[in-house]
Amino acid sequence: MFSYPPVGFHFSVVFQLFPQTPNDFRFQEVSGLDMEMMMETVIEGGQNRFTWQLPVRAKYSDLVLKRGMFIGSGILMWCKNAFENFVFEPVNIIISLLNENHIPIQSWYVVNAIPKKWSVSGFNAEQSSIVIESITLSYQYFNIISLDSALSMAGNISASGSVGI
Repeated sequence: MFSYPPVGFHFSVVFQLFPQTPNDFRFQEVSGLDMEMMMETVIEGGQNRFTWQLPVRAKYSDLVLKRGMFIGSGILMWCKNAFENFVFEPVNIIISLLNENHIPIQSWYVVNAIPKKWSVSGFNAEQSSIVIESITLSYQYFNIISLDSALSMAGNISASGSVGI
């Protein structure tokens, strides 16, 4: 069977945050799901042709979420509490890429996200565009959860008979 790469326009974003409104699940764009391995350069005595690059730790970019601005959003209240009252409550976020049946084919579990920046698009009387709010989040790390690994784990659990459904 021949399969195509998944499309990037069908996804969901779920904050593990209460209270939430139905609009808190709607986002137009997600960016910043990337990681980079930080390297340390080590110079070996007597070796002048190269230097060793040794892995030190993973570095994660900021997560940027964009959507049409909603009044009374639980996510907006969470951001407002952080910026105005300096009360930072880390939350976990699940970002899922969905197939045509709205089933996650791969998810990213973002751990301990806190708001770093909140902004709205400019207002222009000559255009009839909606107001877009951007939320930039800092987080510790994310785990990638793919459908293949979830199915294989479920198969192992059911094959062992230790968990009944």
